[in-house]
Amino acid sequence: MKIYKNEKAKRKILETYNKLLTMWGVDVEEKNIDTKYGTTHVITCGDEDNPPLVLFHGVGDDSALMWIYNAKELSKHFRIYAVDTMGGPGKSCPNENYNKSFDEILWIDEVFIKLNIEKAYVAGVSNGSYMTHHYGIMRPKKVIRMVCMAGSVSTVGSPHPIKRMMKVFLPEALFPTQKNMIRLIKKLSGEHSEVFTDNDDIMEHYLNLLKGFNNMAMSKHRIDSFNDDQISRLSGKCLFLIGEADPLGDLEKVREKLEKHKLEYQFFKGVGHGINHEISETINKRIIEYFVQ
Repeated sequence: MKIYKNEKAKRKILETYNKLLTMWGVDVEEKNIDTKYGTTHVITCGDEDNPPLVLFHGVGDDSALMWIYNAKELSKHFRIYAVDTMGGPGKSCPNENYNKSFDEILWIDEVFIKLNIEKAYVAGVSNGSYMTHHYGIMRPKKVIRMVCMAGSVSTVGSPHPIKRMMKVFLPEALFPTQKNMIRLIKKLSGEHSEVFTDNDDIMEHYLNLLKGFNNMAMSKHRIDSFNDDQISRLSGKCLFLIGEADPLGDLEKVREKLEKHKLEYQFFKGVGHGINHEISETINKRIIEYFVQ
C-alpha cells in the first residue's frame, strides 16, 4: 500500500520533515531498524544513560512534527526513542507483511528488541495514546509508566473514532488549500492555535501532509477494545492528559470512563487536540513529574 500519493509528494514531505527535525533544538540520531513488517524509523536523542522513553505520534503526522516542542526538554531526563508509525507519513517503510498480517503489538515488541530496550516509559498523542495503552495492557512488564495525551481508554462498546474524525476533518481535508488548512487547525485547537499557524515550517509540512499522505495506509492498524480486567493493568501506571476543547473527544464520557476504571487523568481548559504543542511547557513538566518520582 502506498504511503504517499506520488513521488513528488513524498519528496516534499520528507524535505519538510528534515527541516522540522533541525528545529528540535537537541542533537538527534536517526535509526532505521529492520522488522518483520518493514523498516522502522526511529529518532533518538538524550543521554544513553538516561531511562528510555518511547514516543508514538498520531495518524496523519510523524515524529518530526509531533515532538518539535517536547524533545529538547524531555531529552534532559530521558533517552528518547521517537518512532515513526508503520504506515504513517514519516520515514518508516512497510513491506508486504504489513499489508497482509500487521500486528501492532508484535511490531512494537520487535522495535523494543532491536533497540535493546528491556522496559521503558511510553507516551503518545491521539492514536499514539491508543498505541501506548494498548502496549501497556498487552505487555505490562515492558512498560514502567505511561502518559496518554488527547485520547481515552478503548473500552468494549466504544464508538469507532473514524465517525467523529470525519465530522471534524471534513470538508477542509478534502480540499487542502492554505486557507482550509488554517481553518482545520483552528477547529482542532483550543486557545493556542498560533503555535501552529505562526510557525511557517510547521504549516508548510502540515500542508504537504494533507496534500500528499495516503490516509488509507494506516488502515492496517486495528482499534481493539479492552475489558475491565485488561484495563485494570493500567491502574497506578497510566496518566491521561486531555484538552477540554478537543473536538475529537466527548469530555463527559471520557471523564466517566476514566473514573469508572480508576485511571489518573488531568483536563486542561482551553486546550484542543494538539495538547503537547498548545501547552508544551506544561505538558513537558507534567510528563517529567509523572515519570520521575
